[in-house]
Amino acid sequence: MQNIYRTAAAVTLFSALEHGLGFLYRIILSRILGPEGLGVYQVSLTVFAVFLTVTSSGLPITLSRIISKHRAHGYRRGEQAATSAAILLALFVSVPLTLLLFLLREPFSRVFSDPRCADLFYILIVGLSFTSVYAILRGCFWGNKRFLAYSLVELIEEIVMIVAGVCLLLVLPSSVPDVNLAAMAVLISYLCSFSVAIVYFFVKGGKLRSPRGEFLPLIRSSLPVTAMRTSMRTSSSVVNSFISVLFPMRLMAAGVSSARALGEYGIVYGMVMPVLMIPSSLIGSIALVLVPELSECFYGRAKEKLSGLVEKALNATLLIAGMLVPLFLVCGGDVGALLYSNAASGRLISVCSLVLFPMSVTMISTSILNSLNCEKQTLLFFLFGAAAMLLCVWFLPRYLGSGALCIGMACDYLITAVCSLFWLRKKTGKLRSLRYFVRLAAAAVPVAALGYFVRKLLVSCMSYLPALALTILFVAGAEVLLFSALKLLDLKALFRRFFGRKTPAKA
Repeated sequence: MQNIYRTAAAVTLFSALEHGLGFLYRIILSRILGPEGLGVYQVSLTVFAVFLTVTSSGLPITLSRIISKHRAHGYRRGEQAATSAAILLALFVSVPLTLLLFLLREPFSRVFSDPRCADLFYILIVGLSFTSVYAILRGCFWGNKRFLAYSLVELIEEIVMIVAGVCLLLVLPSSVPDVNLAAMAVLISYLCSFSVAIVYFFVKGGKLRSPRGEFLPLIRSSLPVTAMRTSMRTSSSVVNSFISVLFPMRLMAAGVSSARALGEYGIVYGMVMPVLMIPSSLIGSIALVLVPELSECFYGRAKEKLSGLVEKALNATLLIAGMLVPLFLVCGGDVGALLYSNAASGRLISVCSLVLFPMSVTMISTSILNSLNCEKQTLLFFLFGAAAMLLCVWFLPRYLGSGALCIGMACDYLITAVCSLFWLRKKTGKLRSLRYFVRLAAAAVPVAALGYFVRKLLVSCMSYLPALALTILFVAGAEVLLFSALKLLDLKALFRRFFGRKTPAKA
């Protein structure tokens, strides 16, 4: 168990570093490309993600399971044959798809509301086969329990994208449009991660053998469980891609120019969402640690222990969101102006801060339900939320502009979170986290109110940056004191866990 926690901590550290670097790079892009250019960039990446999901499919997850099975029986040749089969299957899909997209470039480009999106998409699509094979190698790393290798290659990919992007956009003179250079940086990072993964695979003794006998088991193992998880990822990619195309079209139908429509989309998905997704790496680490134990309790029919673990996971997730909501409510406008030099993004960060609660609950509850063999239900809940999102994007842009996306996200996450909590209650028998949430929300209200008052007072008597820094420190300190006083946060337990000495177990 200690090894699991140490590995989870290391993976979380790499993930946090990767997300932090990506966040900084997004700030650089927002300042260079502007809202409109960021919208073009984001639309292209979103559509590309659909094809990446189709080509990599559920093969990495399936391969990791088959490798684990072969390792348990000491069948080394089977591992190598399964890896070869997975790589060939990925290439059989990605290479013809890439060629077909280039052959049909003119009709396919009409999908985008702006021709620049098509140009970026076709830069990215060059890397489809490379990143599909890299996805297979990640599955191989997971199956062989090389978690740190997986995380390290992901971090290298992020670093290469940032270095390439900064060099192309700021250092090297070029007549190529900035958005195209940003897409080239992404392509370079894909090629780099593929190359590093290939080298690592062979250096660590990896071999490719005849895939004979492994194609059918690999495909059969993808069904039905993996198919459900793949369906959800595919559905998510398709919905996000559809929204990236539909939202600018609906704004343009309301009389907004193409440039402004893409700018509105870029503000929400290129500036606001990266800030709101800050809790994702912490929530992901909670899921990584608890999911194996949850599965063990579920299949072992330890319902009481399962209920306790689910409650701890939900409470920890709610606490993370509850600590950030007052900060974003009070300082969201300043954060947007400081990071992106864009007042609209700041206002939306503040307005959308309450979405953190249903968003965080959706993240953790989906992971928990998947570990309890409820992939069908999570897919259904996702589709309910996606339907609400699409309705908002269709009807509200005329009246709310970019606010339609925010309302749509709120409806999406709220519906998914409520449905997931009801289903978790059914699976575990009881769920007491609602009381914890009510107490947490009630405690966050006075903290936010005091934060507003302190911010106004500080801004009136000192310069902008010192006032913002002191406001953040005050809000964070007030949260810790009030949450501890109300027993929403146990500082002593946290201190003992991370800094206390371990007492040897009695015989």
